[in-house]
Amino acid sequence: MTLSFKPLSDQVIVLTGATSGIGLATARLLSREGARLVLVARGEDALETLAEELGAECTLAVPTDVAEAGSVERVAERAVARFGHVDTWINDAGVAIYGKVEDVPLEDHRRLFETNYWGVVHGTLTALRLFRRQGGTGKIVNMGSQLSDRAMILQGPYSASKFAVKAITDAVRTETAEAGLDVSITLVKPGAIDTPYMEHARNHMDTDSTVNPPPSYDPALVAKAIAHACTHDARDLDVGGAGWATAKMTRIAPRTTDAMMQATGRMLQRGDTPPRPGMRDNLHSSARNLEERSGVTSPARRTSLMLEAQMHPVATAAVGLALAAGAAALARRARNSAGR
Repeated sequence: MTLSFKPLSDQVIVLTGATSGIGLATARLLSREGARLVLVARGEDALETLAEELGAECTLAVPTDVAEAGSVERVAERAVARFGHVDTWINDAGVAIYGKVEDVPLEDHRRLFETNYWGVVHGTLTALRLFRRQGGTGKIVNMGSQLSDRAMILQGPYSASKFAVKAITDAVRTETAEAGLDVSITLVKPGAIDTPYMEHARNHMDTDSTVNPPPSYDPALVAKAIAHACTHDARDLDVGGAGWATAKMTRIAPRTTDAMMQATGRMLQRGDTPPRPGMRDNLHSSARNLEERSGVTSPARRTSLMLEAQMHPVATAAVGLALAAGAAALARRARNSAGR
């Protein structure tokens, strides 16, 4: 199946989790590219402020808790009423918890899954129903994580939710293809990203400052990956090489990787800077928003060679072949010189 995609300037895009971190960086990028945006988050004031920033004529702010299926359906209804249709649906809303699994109350586990997993399910099913009514074409972008391939110590519930997001995305992708729908589904898998994630997380650790294990990447890179996914039939897009490498190492040497995480995981997630005022804990309700970056980590990387390789596979293959040819030529010269 060969899919065609509209340019971003011609698309109507629903974006959940729009007022913070990756979602905020994505909203601003898509707006600069000319997309019409349906902005979704829990905080009404932050949504309205963002809509004003991006331009009220091309945005629609819909305060919504994605954990509520009926509310997500109403997002679709309002999007169609305002813009006539939807081209792309991005499920980005998410929350986090730090702490040992046995120290996290069950109600916190459940609430995290209501947002991170059920929010994706509600958005995906709503988008599919909408796309069927529109003729069976559309794009869905789900926010996964490199922690869907390797669970992180002290982030068990979050890791579990992202494993679930990856599984449901893979299942829906194959089922829509089997049904003959022209729906492209991309799973974006960021590594450690310098967003308010750490400050917004509910914290059950014995420190008030939680940080990303290095290296940390700029949220603009994930926004770039999402924008690419809106116009390409990419299956998965990883952002950052460190988490990807850790996942691959787990497959090769799982016990060794476990031991490394046991030895360093707690230390690498403890910081010295407390959260900014109003930031801590958005598990059950909205916290301070409209911040793309965190206030607790060192400078973030602004490039990801892994992402660039996935976005430009032909060029990457050509460079790889050129490097291989050059290495072979050098080896031949060395052998010829040694034979003289």
